Amino acid sequence: MQAIILAAGMGNRLGKYTKNNTKCMLEINGKTLVERALDALDENGIKKCVIVVGYQKENLMNFVGKRYKGIEIEYVANDVYHKTNNIYSLALAKDKLLEDDTILLESDLIFESRIIRDLLADPEPTLAVVDQYQSWMDGTVVQISPDKLITNFIPKKFFNYEEKHTYYKTVNIYKFSKAFLTESYVPFLEAYSAAMGNNEYYEQVLRVIATLEKNELKAFCLEGHRWYEIDDVQDKDIAENIFGNSSEDKLSRIQKRFGGYWRFPYLLDYCYLVNPYFPTDAMLNEMKAYFRDLISEYPSGLNVQNLLAGKMFGVDEDRILVGNGAAELIRALSRSVAGSLGVIYPTFNEYPESFTQNEIVPFIAEGMSYGLKDLLEWQKRCDSLLLINPDNPSGNCLSREDILTLLDAMKKNGKRLILDESFVDFSSSGLSHTMLEQGTLEAYPNLAVMKSISKSYGVPGIRLGVLACSDRELLARARKELSIWNINSFGENFLQIIGKYKKDYEAACARIIAERERFGADLRALGLFTVFPSQANYFLCRIEGDFSARDLTKYLLGEHDIFIKDLTGKKGIPDDKWIRLAVRNRQDNEKLVSKLSLFAGDRRA
Repeated sequence: MQAIILAAGMGNRLGKYTKNNTKCMLEINGKTLVERALDALDENGIKKCVIVVGYQKENLMNFVGKRYKGIEIEYVANDVYHKTNNIYSLALAKDKLLEDDTILLESDLIFESRIIRDLLADPEPTLAVVDQYQSWMDGTVVQISPDKLITNFIPKKFFNYEEKHTYYKTVNIYKFSKAFLTESYVPFLEAYSAAMGNNEYYEQVLRVIATLEKNELKAFCLEGHRWYEIDDVQDKDIAENIFGNSSEDKLSRIQKRFGGYWRFPYLLDYCYLVNPYFPTDAMLNEMKAYFRDLISEYPSGLNVQNLLAGKMFGVDEDRILVGNGAAELIRALSRSVAGSLGVIYPTFNEYPESFTQNEIVPFIAEGMSYGLKDLLEWQKRCDSLLLINPDNPSGNCLSREDILTLLDAMKKNGKRLILDESFVDFSSSGLSHTMLEQGTLEAYPNLAVMKSISKSYGVPGIRLGVLACSDRELLARARKELSIWNINSFGENFLQIIGKYKKDYEAACARIIAERERFGADLRALGLFTVFPSQANYFLCRIEGDFSARDLTKYLLGEHDIFIKDLTGKKGIPDDKWIRLAVRNRQDNEKLVSKLSLFAGDRRA
């Protein structure tokens, strides 16, 4: 078995990274792509590799040399790389192809060595490595039969998103038997090049072969194997996250992204907080039906958005502001409220980081819990009081009656309550717990209610939040901080149609409440944590073992691609033993519990 690596291309889309070097000389976390590929081949017993070079060939040839570890290196030069495509590069190496069974791969890949190991172990003599199509993939896809015979190669221009569930992306790693190369591929390669020219792709030849009755090309389907194709700087960034040098490195990189984890579909995110049961498929299908209009038309201005939000929550449009997520409204509110602000720690950092112009009066909750009596005493020391209810990260929740008592006291003392209800719909009393209603707002002009629609309604990608208050002057000041088009058309469409799905939303919240109770019982049974009671869609947990939150976070990410919230260093968190776990759906939660059980077993062994 030999290998051929196609490495003649210029890699223009990588800009400065390939200005003076071919693409396979790109470093990912300190190691070039060509080194990674050759290491994978060497580890799996490949003794000969032919590299087709072109752009900046001298650099590559000098770097690799004539021998790399246990592999003999030969070169084939494509000197017209700038005018040809990879079909020409491969045709130049056709005599080499005929010498032996061959692993063919492209040089812009980063992949796990076990892909080569498992490919070689498969008894099928001729295989194309493929992976189930996912949103980040681009390029040629294939369709396969139940016995994994490749039945169709589909170039990018013929891609049909309605059929994407049937697609597998070619990884651009192949195992070809010498017989297949001699009898099928090389003759068709010569004929196709002669007919179509040299500016084509070698996969087009495979596409022709797949239509023949004597088609023997089968798919080797990856199952959790890691790989990535690097064409531009975004790909480089993602690959550096996937192939971190250590669990510490991977954790540091993923924490700095602050989201966008849909680019890492294998990642199970227990850090960020959303509703796993909403929106429903019916609602999503309605939004999809108007996708073209929503993406091609301007959204309405802020007045219309406020009208829609007022309809959603049953308040007058002049009592509510819609924001690009609660984060935008928190910043706007921070520039509109004077005086000192009481903050319960630990808390959602966006508040203290936004209210920098205000004096922060901290209150450290003893045992991560507090009640009405604590707040009645504490509100005397500040002009405004921030209450997140249920609290983040503790899940502590005051009753509606307690909040009304607190509001009465603060109203009497001329104090303002900023009440964040982002998670209140997940409390046991559910939607009846809210203060975001016309009558309560009118009765308490000292009340400002903040709510993240993104979190509770499961739509963080369209960025929606609301601020409601009957204090017209406060809302006017906050409104000045917002642009007239701060909400995109997808957010507006959500606000427009949400009323039709109110019962579905209530059912989704009930499902979270039920799953929270089941999941919490499973977590407590592990014996790893003290699991604090929660009325939200997350649990605050204190580790009871001889390991830190950082240790557990690195283990879950590095070994199982599960990302949890390490609270170490957060103000109000006393030591390095605290984590927060989101409540996801039952399947995901059972997976997390199973991995935690493995961890617990290893610690006890």
